[in-house]
Amino acid sequence: MLTLAYKYRQACVLVTHDVDEAIYLADRVVVLSRLPTRVVREIAVELEKPRDQLATKEDPHYLELRHEVITLIRSMSAETKRDPSVGAVRS
Repeated sequence: MLTLAYKYRQACVLVTHDVDEAIYLADRVVVLSRLPTRVVREIAVELEKPRDQLATKEDPHYLELRHEVITLIRSMSAETKRDPSVGAVRS
């Protein structure tokens, strides 16, 4: 996917539940809440290009970004466990 995006200079929108995939492929990661969906945080991914499966994923900044996203997701999950109405659809 990165090769095609670079070759054709096109923007791509990727929806994924895989944190590593999101950070590796993206220029920015948008973390969304549960329903009703809202943007919780938009994180700029400022990693060198072209990206390499080994070098990029060992980069300290990559690891910091991964930690930030996973911590954010876990905190939202913990909030939902404390209060099941968080993110509930209201009619």
